[in-house]
Amino acid sequence: MFKIGDKIFYPMQGGGVISSIEEKEVFGEIQSYYVVDILHKNLQVMVPTNNTEKSKMRPIVDPKKLDDVLNSLHDGGTDILLNDNQRHKNNLNKIKSGDISETAEVIRDLVRIRNKKKLGIADANMLDSARQILISEVVLVKEIPQEQAVDLVDQIINM
Repeated sequence: MFKIGDKIFYPMQGGGVISSIEEKEVFGEIQSYYVVDILHKNLQVMVPTNNTEKSKMRPIVDPKKLDDVLNSLHDGGTDILLNDNQRHKNNLNKIKSGDISETAEVIRDLVRIRNKKKLGIADANMLDSARQILISEVVLVKEIPQEQAVDLVDQIINM
């Protein structure tokens, strides 16, 4: 159970803070919702309190886990045998998983491809989205301003 003020991660959106817990009537039933401010998108999402596991909403990672992910961003192999559609589907599933390591893999793989050839529009958009999602969690975990998190992640990506 989360509480107001908790820093969370919401897949496909990024890091956020629970600003309130509200009850709403939906289809004649009263249901409780977390109201989550996704700060980097200036967006609010409402997540049913009894649906956090299915939505894969989770607490932000601890600083050690974040450092491990950032330090190992260039580790591991990239599957070059996948065609564009397979890669896009795999990458989308990784981002949807809400796992910070899998989001970092998407960034790693797309940066490697970008370094060899120009990315197509779908891959370029996915790279930007994954990068923004990672940056949003960096902001919350390290408690640093957005600009500083952007510089940190971009510096690591471009090593």
